[in-house]
Amino acid sequence: MNASDEMCLKQRNMEKVTAIFDIGKTNKKFLLFNQNLKLIYQDEINIPPVSDEDGFECDDIAFIERWIKDRLKDEIRKGKFNITGVNFSTYGASLVFLDEKGKRLTPLYNYLKPIPAEVREKWYEVNGGMEEFCRRTASPPLDAMLNAGVQILWLKRYRSEIFGRVKHILHFPQYLSFLLTGKVVSEYTSLGCHTGMWDFDNMQYHEWLEKEGVFLPPPGSNSQKTRALIEGHELWVGPGIHDSSASLAPYLRADIDPFMLTSTGTWCINMNPFNHSPLTLKQLKNDCLCYLSIDEKPVKSSRFFMGHIHDLNLANLIRHFKIDDNYFKRLVPDDHLIHRYLDEKELPSNAFFRKEMPENYVDKQVNPALFASFDEAYHRLVYDLTRLNANSINLISEKNDGVKNIFISGGFARNKIFVKMMSGVFPDMNVYTSDIDNATALGAALVISDNCRETGSPEVDLNLQKTEI
Repeated sequence: MNASDEMCLKQRNMEKVTAIFDIGKTNKKFLLFNQNLKLIYQDEINIPPVSDEDGFECDDIAFIERWIKDRLKDEIRKGKFNITGVNFSTYGASLVFLDEKGKRLTPLYNYLKPIPAEVREKWYEVNGGMEEFCRRTASPPLDAMLNAGVQILWLKRYRSEIFGRVKHILHFPQYLSFLLTGKVVSEYTSLGCHTGMWDFDNMQYHEWLEKEGVFLPPPGSNSQKTRALIEGHELWVGPGIHDSSASLAPYLRADIDPFMLTSTGTWCINMNPFNHSPLTLKQLKNDCLCYLSIDEKPVKSSRFFMGHIHDLNLANLIRHFKIDDNYFKRLVPDDHLIHRYLDEKELPSNAFFRKEMPENYVDKQVNPALFASFDEAYHRLVYDLTRLNANSINLISEKNDGVKNIFISGGFARNKIFVKMMSGVFPDMNVYTSDIDNATALGAALVISDNCRETGSPEVDLNLQKTEI
């Protein structure tokens, strides 16, 4: 038996897994999922940021490149698992510029990096005006580099020498895939995340790209895969996927009735995959946008800075009532308080956020001493935040979209007061919590699972728990 045959025999006896690199702004994770898409291994690394040529903080892309290659090679060398596939999920709004030899030409610019307003203004002006352009691309006019397409125009104008050498432009997830395959690809979820590059009216690249002499690869499916040889080991490499669309993938692949997903954390991201009507001016002005799903369909989305606002105002209450920082996590929902707030016809004078949200998000007009206890004040805070998030949800809801279910995932799915308040604020909807660890990474594994396992995609346990008020 030669060395090649011995290797094949060894691989057949090892557990088959799919490797995922889940790249967030803070933590970078490496995860392994088995053939049933159960997480069997995870580690993560915190990579300190560096600065770009202007001194603005950005991710250390050179370190990330080395870490991905070395981490995958190391896992293959260990010989503990048979890695049949690898995929990538990352944040959006970041582009990578390559020369004709595939060499990266720029840092991974931070999507919060400010750029001259005139770049965006000209972008809108020559493409039908801001309102029409934003409506057509389903991209609110975001500051800095958050509309990824504007990074192209900025580089062309302010880094013209570099731009003249650009041969390929890749979204961040596709660049990580390119590191292993050398294949230049595009896919829908990265294009559809407020980039200003996708024409939702005609479901194709927006014409401004061709006018600027920018030609990108035709977008393909999330399930497209390329065979690669790593350390003598052959595996499938996925094209990468945008993180928000990845977190939605397990729900879209499940056999369930139409739903809306409320993904909670620092931001509360509300996603409605069943509302396909064009964005209205009102929705755009209220920070709504469209993603593209793994099925290449628009996903209407809204967001509310709920987690951040919650934490800042909670800190005020903790200081006033002089209680343990984690006491609120042990707080049992008080049904009397919940029903009292839900049954109110008018907000009392001591409610949170009666006026517009303060710039620093802390409502100092509320005197905590007016509440009988921390428990009462906290229930009130959560109720008012729930109402504000309900306004955000209603922006992307329509009576004829068929949605009767709300799935709450993320950190606030474990906040029983919030969940009960949601059920009360939406009495005509079925409200469920859904506890999926590493949903983004799971989605990235799911979309390439057909080729990375012996049978079709397994059922994913969404761990849905219905909430009753």
